[in-house]
Amino acid sequence: MEREVAWKKYDEDALASLEALAADYIDFISLNKTERECATAAIAAAEAAGYEPLADAMAAGAPVGPGSKLWACAQGKAVILVHVGSEPLAAGLNILGAHIDSPRLDIKQNPLYETNDFALLDTHYYGGIKNYQWAALPLALHGVVATTDGTVIEVNIGDDPADPVFCVTDLLPHLGAQQMEKTGAKVVEGEDLDILVGNRPLVLAEDASGEADKDAGKEAAKDPVKRMVLSVLADKYGIAEEDFLSAELEVVPAGRARDLGLDRSMVIGYGQDDRVCAYTSLVAQLALGDDVPTRAAVCVLVDKEEIGSVGATGMGSLFFENTIAEIMELAGEGGTLPLRRALARSRMLSSDVSAGFDPAYASVFEAKNSAFLGRGLVFNKYTGARGKSGSNDASAEYVAQVRRIMDDAGVSFQTAELGRVDAGGGGTIAYIPAKYGMDVIDSGVPVLSMHSPWEVTSKADIYEARKGYEAFLRA
Repeated sequence: MEREVAWKKYDEDALASLEALAADYIDFISLNKTERECATAAIAAAEAAGYEPLADAMAAGAPVGPGSKLWACAQGKAVILVHVGSEPLAAGLNILGAHIDSPRLDIKQNPLYETNDFALLDTHYYGGIKNYQWAALPLALHGVVATTDGTVIEVNIGDDPADPVFCVTDLLPHLGAQQMEKTGAKVVEGEDLDILVGNRPLVLAEDASGEADKDAGKEAAKDPVKRMVLSVLADKYGIAEEDFLSAELEVVPAGRARDLGLDRSMVIGYGQDDRVCAYTSLVAQLALGDDVPTRAAVCVLVDKEEIGSVGATGMGSLFFENTIAEIMELAGEGGTLPLRRALARSRMLSSDVSAGFDPAYASVFEAKNSAFLGRGLVFNKYTGARGKSGSNDASAEYVAQVRRIMDDAGVSFQTAELGRVDAGGGGTIAYIPAKYGMDVIDSGVPVLSMHSPWEVTSKADIYEARKGYEAFLRA
């Protein structure tokens, strides 16, 4: 059952809408390269659309009813938007769930060192990456530094054209004979993914008498390049070396996402797994406007999926459950049993990307059960590895229901598995909310070069995902 290419059905109006959405999407992923940045942007967009903080409603004991729009945030890294419907919450929710973290390099807590006249920052990679892809690439530094006086300093260096960038160095091929004999996993070791941040030594200015401070001079003589870097950080951000202990700094590819192809049909950019689904889910949620959906519409944007959905901001936390419980309390539907009923009666699209068929690596795909760029929103009935290990497996009845929603809305969609049987595998957040008994299926956009610094998607698939997600919320 080969699916038709979505591009063939678009008229001029549809193409204009598609390009407008793609332009906004490129801006979103170019400006928001960390989970904190995505969460902040999502909240700003939600408030502009009339959403109010759940914390304020809780503090005021404000009643919640049909049409109420609320947002909640966990530690600045995970966001939930809820648009209350005309039916009681206990009747169930329509949920879009995506993640806003992406593979990257994290700066260690004691990172800065000098060796052989270079200053470097030590890193620990986050999520599944191919280490060698991060060498000889312009990199940016995003994140926050929290100081002991309670100040939180935002850091964003490398994406403004006026900024410097950073890099992980690579070995020249002339001396790389032994390196090239290593397996791909060992060509660049994880412990060697340190980023180069300086080469200039600190030179102290002389005072009016023509003499430099001797004590300061002795200090600068030890690791002078490191001292220069610390001097820049102190002048620009007010950051001392000790402040790295309470910092969350992420190393990401520098530069904007771009149109790809002579026909401009694709997008190349960092973090499309899973921000392509997070963005389209957010836009679909906000597209409801002031319409009151039949069932409550929920958009969940979580952190930590790339490392197992753990922690206080991952889908495995109680953030989602607690947020729904608080809203049900304000709606006069509080209690453990109504909450359990609401969750069990809910339906969810686990909005996460799928592996796009790549003809350069066709041997790891099974073509008739693969996702192809340009053929629309992808549904994965199951993911996992080997014998579907670690997977949610959607029921046939739920798949049929989702098919009907997409058909009625004229959404181009396709179904897929994650490559050939036993070729590998992977998972999403789907199995976690499924524990409540709700219907869940993976759905998303096919991606080429997934988990690489620069990933590729089709504008047509982004457009169909946004349409499909809105149709699901309104169903």
